[in-house]
Amino acid sequence: MELLIEKELNSDDKILKPDFNSKTGREFLAFYLQTKFKQILAYDKRCEHPVFKEVNPTFINRFTKRLINNPSKRFLIGISGESASGKSTICNEIKNTIEQLSMPVSVLSTDNYFNDISDLIKQYGSFDNLRDNGYDIDAPESFQLDLLKLDLEKLAHGIDIKAPKYVPNGTGVSIPEAIDIRSDKIIVVEGIATMYKDVKDVFDVKIYIETNSDIRRNRIIKRAVSERNQDEANALKHWQYLLAAGEKYVKPCRQDADFVLDGNSNLHYLDQILEYIHAVTNNFQ
Repeated sequence: MELLIEKELNSDDKILKPDFNSKTGREFLAFYLQTKFKQILAYDKRCEHPVFKEVNPTFINRFTKRLINNPSKRFLIGISGESASGKSTICNEIKNTIEQLSMPVSVLSTDNYFNDISDLIKQYGSFDNLRDNGYDIDAPESFQLDLLKLDLEKLAHGIDIKAPKYVPNGTGVSIPEAIDIRSDKIIVVEGIATMYKDVKDVFDVKIYIETNSDIRRNRIIKRAVSERNQDEANALKHWQYLLAAGEKYVKPCRQDADFVLDGNSNLHYLDQILEYIHAVTNNFQ
């Protein structure tokens, strides 16, 4: 990938930059991006550890059509996947790379849209007791999906929002309008709720992260013991819940993804792909 970037930047055969404010200019950019993206996929297939596990065959045409017909809309990327698949890590990597390319980017976690369940936790004595009595925290009904979709639509059209904040300390408290989120040019949203119901329809790019269950299990246990002060037995119990919830609610969303990415892929390689996309879209005469 470094060779592709270097070749692009050092090439003397550059194209005259079109007027992207005109539909004709945007149509040219769309055709150009289709060609370059096919090059990326062809290169990735030849790699020893490819990052793209699956690509929706309709994505390129849908995405380029959006660029042509609605250029003023903010660019929304949704990242989903089962618990501990690496969603937050990849989200932050994308954000950092975009910032290094001097482009404005905002990040939002859908975990902040969990329902307030503080009264239920008080009733049952603890979150674990509530879960053990059948409360399904990863179910779509456990999220403020209507509010999430409304906020995403506002961001997509250039309106800043105040997102809720779910406090991850076992109290189940959700604080309304607690987090300021700017409607930047690029908005990266991560969490299992990104592809729940019609929330998924707001995104320009839908990414599903897929990671081996043994790796996810180890991450869950390590996180529970070292960061949340839980004992290993309870962490294993929660892992069994997450495994079942993932099969029921999250895995079906995989079919709606534009890209299925390998959660164990090299993050530096992912950075290079983003750098190459930036190079080909900005490297004109």
